[in-house]
Amino acid sequence: MSNEGSIPATGGMTEARPLRIGDVAPDFQARTTKGEMRLSDFRGRWLLFFSHPADFTPVCTSEFMALARAQDRFDALDCALLGLSVDGLYAHLAWLETIYERFGVEIPFPLVEDPSMAVCRAYGMLDQTAQNSATVRACYVIDPDGVIRAVMWYPMSVGRSVEELLRLVEALRRSAGNTVMTPEGWVPGGDVVRPVPTTQAGVRKATGQCWFYNTVPDTGRTR
Repeated sequence: MSNEGSIPATGGMTEARPLRIGDVAPDFQARTTKGEMRLSDFRGRWLLFFSHPADFTPVCTSEFMALARAQDRFDALDCALLGLSVDGLYAHLAWLETIYERFGVEIPFPLVEDPSMAVCRAYGMLDQTAQNSATVRACYVIDPDGVIRAVMWYPMSVGRSVEELLRLVEALRRSAGNTVMTPEGWVPGGDVVRPVPTTQAGVRKATGQCWFYNTVPDTGRTR
């Protein structure tokens, strides 16, 4: 496998700019609660890669249980889940086991350890000048080719909406290829938007109520 876009073994990314939509997601290899993995192991599927500030924290616990309960819905979108924090593997294992023992929720997706902070710094989950190791609640939706298609950041004090993450993945899948776009608040089955014409001739040939905002029923939706 090519090392292009991978994180250096030294973790040296101090001059790297923040990752943006359209970038190739940096590859890495790390221990997880499901064994040793590389990010590139998920090629061929959509991937929701997300960080959490620390193990054994209340907001993170609520998110993990909600994500676990929605695992089958992500599976239906062919989207894998992958979590990360700078806590070590044994802290991860103890936390997930406690969630299972206290709440009866099995966490089915892998959780990456990052004690060197190489991955979270490379992805911008932790500022280069941060004084502690608490990562923001960052989410990266990565397409089957390993390209970042969406980036979301939440502060440590606010939990993410699993429903919105599901909606985002579905919208990205539906709009892939640029044949249609999804309007505000789009949900599966809702109207989609045709791309805007880019020539004067295209504007004059456009049908519908308005050439730059033309919603149509979603008759070509695929999963």
